[in-house]
Amino acid sequence: MPWWQAVVLGLVQGLSEFLPISSSGHLRLVPWAFGWESLSESHRRAFDVALHFGTLVAVVAYFRNDLRRYVVDGLSALGRRPASADGRLAWYFVVSAVPAAVIGFLLESRFDDWFGDPGPIAVSLIVFGLLLLWADTRGRRDRDLDSVGLRDALIIGFAQVLALNPGTSRSGITITAGRLLGLRREAAARFAFVMGIPVIAGAFAFEMLGLASDGIPNGLVSTMAIGVITAGASGWLAVWGTLRLVTTRTFAPFVIYRCLLGLVVLVALAF
Repeated sequence: MPWWQAVVLGLVQGLSEFLPISSSGHLRLVPWAFGWESLSESHRRAFDVALHFGTLVAVVAYFRNDLRRYVVDGLSALGRRPASADGRLAWYFVVSAVPAAVIGFLLESRFDDWFGDPGPIAVSLIVFGLLLLWADTRGRRDRDLDSVGLRDALIIGFAQVLALNPGTSRSGITITAGRLLGLRREAAARFAFVMGIPVIAGAFAFEMLGLASDGIPNGLVSTMAIGVITAGASGWLAVWGTLRLVTTRTFAPFVIYRCLLGLVVLVALAF
């Protein structure tokens, strides 16, 4: 893989992992659109490790103060009755990650086989984008994070399972669920980003197991380093930019982008 392709894919992963536009869908559409040669399985696995590590570093770095508080209060909640609001929320983040972790472990490859081609990805971009717009604009949405309960965490967690479908967007579908449950835009986005940390960490750990057994392919170390840096930097900017944007704007710009991209892909496939 040339270094510039690593830069492009790192930027795509970092931005689309946290913007509600689907990282898995973009990572399939970009090589397809530009006709890049497919990587071998060992190369793809190694590069996926690098990209997930970059985005994991980005989101942990951005929410480092929040995470420190959640960890401390979450552990304290084990022996404290009643638990603090942050202590309860910490465990709700853990609970919300369970459905996607279990179902993803069992069926992720099946989802790739069923829906990993450009056509289904394009349809998913449009359909789940319109669903986000509907959830974002209907009714009153004024709940904050401290109002999140176990039922909310489970609903958002099961919504995250849909992100196993390339083109759905993990952040997009969890923000959609959060908005439907009445969370403010910033609260929905924050919950989506933080709840994604265990999932991203799990994906990184799972891929690391394969990399540990296979080893890093020759000539890929520098490319992986580029992927880590670009995914990390662009991921941090995506989190920062999204949280700033949604304080004053709707998610409509992301929906418009998703629909336009989906239509372009469908037209390209038709002709």
